[in-house]
Amino acid sequence: MAQQPTSAPAGDSASPQKREHWSGQTAFILAAIGSAVGLGNIWRFPGEAYENGGGAFMVPYLIALLTAGIPILFLENAIGHRFRGSAPLAMRRVHRNAEGVGWFHVAICFVIGLYYTAVIAWSLSYFWFSFGLDYADDPAGFFFNDYLQLGSDVTLSAQIVPSVALPLILVWALTIGILALGIHKGVERLNVVGIPLLVVTFGILAFRALSLPGASDGIEALFTPDFSVLTDPEVWIAAYGQVFFSLSLAYGVMITYASYRRRRSNVTGPALVVAFGNSSFSLLAGLAVFATLGFLAQTQGVGVDELENITGVSLSFVTFPAVIAQMPGGQFFGALFFASLVLAGLTSLISVIQTISAAFQDKFGWNPRIAAVAVGLVSAVLSVLGFSTASGLYLLDTVDQWSNQLGIVAGAVGMIAAALWFGRRGHELERHLAAVSTIRPGRYWPVLINVIALLLIYMFVSKAVSLAIDGYGGYPTWYVVVFGWGTILFIGAAGVLMPWLRWHKDIAHPTLWPSREQLGLPAEVGAKVTEQYRPGKDTP
Repeated sequence: MAQQPTSAPAGDSASPQKREHWSGQTAFILAAIGSAVGLGNIWRFPGEAYENGGGAFMVPYLIALLTAGIPILFLENAIGHRFRGSAPLAMRRVHRNAEGVGWFHVAICFVIGLYYTAVIAWSLSYFWFSFGLDYADDPAGFFFNDYLQLGSDVTLSAQIVPSVALPLILVWALTIGILALGIHKGVERLNVVGIPLLVVTFGILAFRALSLPGASDGIEALFTPDFSVLTDPEVWIAAYGQVFFSLSLAYGVMITYASYRRRRSNVTGPALVVAFGNSSFSLLAGLAVFATLGFLAQTQGVGVDELENITGVSLSFVTFPAVIAQMPGGQFFGALFFASLVLAGLTSLISVIQTISAAFQDKFGWNPRIAAVAVGLVSAVLSVLGFSTASGLYLLDTVDQWSNQLGIVAGAVGMIAAALWFGRRGHELERHLAAVSTIRPGRYWPVLINVIALLLIYMFVSKAVSLAIDGYGGYPTWYVVVFGWGTILFIGAAGVLMPWLRWHKDIAHPTLWPSREQLGLPAEVGAKVTEQYRPGKDTP
């Protein structure tokens, strides 16, 4: 029988400073929700649901949430909480050869941060434009031609667009400033203020959208079920993909965030709050988006199914501006909508860049300020040079497709393989969660994750073959090879090369709590704590 763990031991960190902590459980929950709730909730979920059976999509979506989203969220939280480190550090402690998986996650975050910031910059610009409804006459022409100055050919442009570059620089300055303040004063305070504000702001928008003429037509279009799609494997893959991406899984974010929790912390309960909170916001976004589309369809005298640009970037920066220009109080609600995009994007961006910053803090012993400035400045320069140009949208579209559809899935498979197949940590992590949490994952939890891994492998192979054979979006082959497959090559190279760099301290043998003996497991061979790595005080 496992011993009941008593007091938590001292904490540990690879850096000379005491490891930072969230001030409490609520702060962690808000930060995790802030990472999960992002731009994809607003423009991806409604479109996925509409295109995959409407109301019937809720069936595979909920099943995917219960069988994949929550189990893998538990896994990432367990790894971060037990092994007390950023993604590379925690994965190295999971298995001595798994550090590269953590750096693979960090590289994905680096790539995503470069272009995600650009979308936040667009939203910030449109927040300002809303007060004068500058986009009212021709939303599509204004966005693509006047604002982005997008070229007609898919190529690489060196022409910097000032209207995009300036807000992009501002977003990066704000991001660096928040991260430099550290977990408690920076990241935590942003989410404690930002997430409630986001919920209130978007709640007002949803209420207004539901009161518009034609709103019921949009809601009907979204939720009218087509149960025949439930026999289509692609619909189920879309549901699992939506859940997976919307919860920020396999970015290394949840591993990093969980590592800042105190040792005596309930892990599974807050994870469930994050999972269902994220899904609830997606549902709210779906209601608001399609109520608004119903109004637009009525004003144009067409059916909702005849509307174009109802997903992705075009939904937010073409279709919504068209609605805002025609609705009463458009200036106010336009500003409110784009302020919501800025808030949702910023809380997610901070989590992505913090994951990178934490990795460099652990690896090289940098303090949060040095790491934030170093990572932020390099990212900012590359982001401005790549995504504020006249070809920035093409680059964003390509990099996003490969990093999200292939990179994240590969990172998830690598994490599962390292933790369960090679590290054989499934039983240990299950017992860890059971020992510190109110809700136990159960002995079949590792088995379920193994099944999910097989689904992820199928998703990866299917998408990779499709992109290799069919290309993407009609883009030139050279462009897809350089910026699509080149993205995957960069991420993979980071996973291979970064582990060769030396750690500034001996970090291989942390003090685990509960210990393996307390969990009823045999002591790990060679486990010890080096004298120079004796941890300091960590109050439960």
